Amino acid sequence: MTQTRDPYRELERRWRQLSTGGNFRLREVACPNAACSLLCVESGDPGLATVAIAAGVHGDEPAGPWALLALAESRRLDSRFAYRIWPCTNPTGLRMGTRTNADGVDVNRTFGGRGESSEAKAILDANRDRVFLLSVDLHEDCDASGFYCYEYGGGTIGLDVIATLEKNGYPIDPLDAALERGRMVPDRVEEAELLGGFSYSLAIAPHARHTLTFETPSSAPWSTRLAMHGEAVCAAIAAC
Repeated sequence: MTQTRDPYRELERRWRQLSTGGNFRLREVACPNAACSLLCVESGDPGLATVAIAAGVHGDEPAGPWALLALAESRRLDSRFAYRIWPCTNPTGLRMGTRTNADGVDVNRTFGGRGESSEAKAILDANRDRVFLLSVDLHEDCDASGFYCYEYGGGTIGLDVIATLEKNGYPIDPLDAALERGRMVPDRVEEAELLGGFSYSLAIAPHARHTLTFETPSSAPWSTRLAMHGEAVCAAIAAC
């Protein structure tokens, strides 16, 4: 893992550096009453079908933001699509290494309505009137034994992702015996009630043809977690 006193500042520095090359267009999205703004990165021809990728809504799940940066730096994102990227949707949480933001709020429960946190409101406002081919949100799970995903709104992209990871030797979480191995297909409303609020994926699902949340096991080695996220994102895009 990148060693720095302020991991978000280092993440921001490297995204800004990427944006000077012309392939990525970076802007800051204001978060009223929050400690800092959010980075929003665009890539590709705006006329193409767009893939939305987000990471870092829980600051104690750092593999997602760094895996997303690695994908961009290595130019692995499929050029047949345009991209809207949220490099870290909870900057203060990443800085502190906490699940919540600096106000003690779990941002991933605040995407209901027009947004119940500054971060969620900023993202929902920025995404208003946008339609995405695919949306992916990157997470980690301290209790998982392998990769698993949530898939919303129908489709079988999650199965393609699982097959790709398994082929490449990565562990897949068996989940509960009553569930499908490595994949959950929850009802959007029921999940919101279970979580006690709308997550990023639940909020964006009506505006995306395919919506997935990826979870890697936080007990796995750092390099493995980064690689799993990278392979999963690429497999999901390839399956569109």
